[in-house]
Amino acid sequence: MTPRAPNPPLAALLTLLAAAFVAGTTLFAKALGTGSFGSWDLGPPLHPLQISQGRFLFALIAILAFVALAQTRLERPHLPLHVARSAFGWGGVTLMFAAAAFIPLSDATAISFLNPVFAMMLAIPFLGERVGRVRWSAAVIALVGVLILTRPGTAAIELGALLALAAAMMFGAEIILIKRLAGRESPPQILLVNNLIGVCLSTLAASFVWIWPTGAQWAALAGIGFLMAAAQACFVNAMARADASFVAPFFYATLVFAAVYDAVIFGVRPDAISVTGAVVILFGAGLLAWREARLKRTG
Repeated sequence: MTPRAPNPPLAALLTLLAAAFVAGTTLFAKALGTGSFGSWDLGPPLHPLQISQGRFLFALIAILAFVALAQTRLERPHLPLHVARSAFGWGGVTLMFAAAAFIPLSDATAISFLNPVFAMMLAIPFLGERVGRVRWSAAVIALVGVLILTRPGTAAIELGALLALAAAMMFGAEIILIKRLAGRESPPQILLVNNLIGVCLSTLAASFVWIWPTGAQWAALAGIGFLMAAAQACFVNAMARADASFVAPFFYATLVFAAVYDAVIFGVRPDAISVTGAVVILFGAGLLAWREARLKRTG
């Protein structure tokens, strides 16, 4: 594969596009989980298991088209790692979509930014990494932000926050397995196999709750899958044009896009608790990203 020429401005733009697309998938998931897109009735609410199935199905279609057009060379995949990675990814996606039906999109998105914190913790036993005081401090700060967002005493919101927290844990475990796969296989193959296994897992789980979607729901399901595939493509290309330490902060714009979408479509505006919790989480996640970048430069 020919290396891409460094282009930080383009990398920043691609990352912002990826952030907008990822926030869009959560927006559609909320619409499907609540049965409405603003004032537009989509039909009976779909179960999160069925929504995640649509995400993997339509993302697989998009990735298959890309692989065919690009004539990507495929090698024998490491199936045990792929199955484990896909299981955690599917679990995280399903829990995240479930959380979106209970809490503001900005809250769910902010909590999802804990995934690198959980990945850091899991890297200790599974990758043998050593974690110093700065990274532990960043993790504690981010977790305090989640504690703020759980809003103790409000059952429905507390449930949504816990679902998003469980999703972040799943995504953290997925990151560890992606690190194991990254040195073995090409990114297109990893995406293809991940979504193929994801379709199998999600279809099996969704078979117990599946109902025939309305036309609008089919469109929203397709939107989730295609937006996620587009986000992955933008992010991979951004990473090829700039260092991860430069790209990562721009992805935090997902929180801004999620808040804007929620306000425009559902009339939900972040309150003081949401803003405070999000700022604390982003500070902790940003501190962790800064420390990781320094470790890579000095290592």
